[in-house]
Amino acid sequence: MHSNSSRATRKGACPSGSQFCGRTRREFLWEAGAGFTGIAMAAMLQQDGFFRKYVHAEGAGDGELNLLAPRQPHFAPKAKRCIFLFMYGGPSQMDLFDYKPYLQKNDGKTVNVEIRRRSVQKQKLLGSRREFKQRGESGLWCSDALPGIAGHMDKMAVVKSLYMDSFAHGSALLQMNCGQVIQGHPSLGSWLAYGLGTVNQNLPAYVTMLDPRGGPVSGAPNWGSGYMPAAYQGTLFRSGGDPILNLSPNSDVAPAIQRDRISTINALNASHLAGRPGYSELQARIASYELAFQLQTTAPEALNLEEESYKTRELYGVYDPKPSHKLSVGPAPFARQCLVARRLVERGVRFVQIYHGGGHQQQNWDAHHGVEENLNIHCPEIDKPISALLTDLQQRGLLEDTLVVWGGEFGRQPVSQGNNHGRDHNPKGFTYWFAGAGIKPGTSYGATDEIGHEAVENRHHIRDLHATILHLMGLDHESLTYFYGGLDRKLTGVKHSEVIKGILA
Repeated sequence: MHSNSSRATRKGACPSGSQFCGRTRREFLWEAGAGFTGIAMAAMLQQDGFFRKYVHAEGAGDGELNLLAPRQPHFAPKAKRCIFLFMYGGPSQMDLFDYKPYLQKNDGKTVNVEIRRRSVQKQKLLGSRREFKQRGESGLWCSDALPGIAGHMDKMAVVKSLYMDSFAHGSALLQMNCGQVIQGHPSLGSWLAYGLGTVNQNLPAYVTMLDPRGGPVSGAPNWGSGYMPAAYQGTLFRSGGDPILNLSPNSDVAPAIQRDRISTINALNASHLAGRPGYSELQARIASYELAFQLQTTAPEALNLEEESYKTRELYGVYDPKPSHKLSVGPAPFARQCLVARRLVERGVRFVQIYHGGGHQQQNWDAHHGVEENLNIHCPEIDKPISALLTDLQQRGLLEDTLVVWGGEFGRQPVSQGNNHGRDHNPKGFTYWFAGAGIKPGTSYGATDEIGHEAVENRHHIRDLHATILHLMGLDHESLTYFYGGLDRKLTGVKHSEVIKGILA
């Protein structure tokens, strides 16, 4: 997972003063050409593989057909797999995990606060209507909005001092998932699939599941592979009905005949690819044909919740009824997804991301039109399933090498919005929690200011969150690079990033 490019940057002037001293021959020819010669050189370099999109991973050479072959991490990982529970819309940190006595005491007082970038306004503080208690032996704070999760606080490291760059959902989602605020960059799951491959060639390395009310506003780029080969993108499982459409084979075709067809098609594609190295779409097509064939036998078993005991399904909330609120779907959909996630990681899937919340505003965690109504809709939908997931993982011995991550694209403001006491977007300070592999349990890390608006203690940009997840999976965020557009690209970008060491065991 290191760059094997022969290009080098050389500093210092040569004694002769020549402008070309210290440069490679290719650089000399390129700069000397300065026109049609340079275009011809580009074509020659392309044929030579200089611009080829290659995998910086041990055992993954140029032109390799199986892009998801297992690869060695940079160092011994704490986590073998990751489940990312994404609360789309931005959950309110000061109503869930970030208890603020000063905010409670000064409810209704007017303060100056940045509502949008460089838009400072006078607003009234809105204290939480929730009751907070310190939970377990660790004494971590959790409100009564999540009574089931409150029983697991001793397993968690709660980071209260994250910040990011965007006040808008679309760009904030992309930055949280892909490291950048614009489309076209690989998602976190794609980086993990690229860096580590998959240990189960019969299942995807990276699975995404959406809320039945809809997906995030910026759509598929949130689980896309960007400029990487398409094989690294997330496989989308549907929230209702068959998780994967057209999975059942045609009953008129015998498995042996279908196997022969797929092998023949892939052999022809491989022959075609041999003269077109780096053609990622064709590589992905070969991989998808093979994976689709394998999924016909493995996916039905992996996704069959009837194989779980009634007690387990009940624990997750699979049978819980839908509440009366018209916007609520109840805990059952998220319960099924959490249980599927456990079954998938148990079978070798590297990264599973579940989006909770869909549609607009009160259909997700976007609490503009009333934070209390928002919490009453969504907290019961996730509380029992997540509590069960943590219990189930621990009982099965999976939590010790499974990383569970919870959070959204940003947090909420500590001031009231509108007559319904809503909360606006806030990327300046918000909360994530981690549990499982490599995490120091019962840890409260970092802090926002006294009203919960801005991270002030142990501040960490989400680049550091990404670096931490990669680190726990055995990958160095500085070394995990992908050559594209003349640059060695990284999930964490070009700015300094660091692992959040204060939450590591």
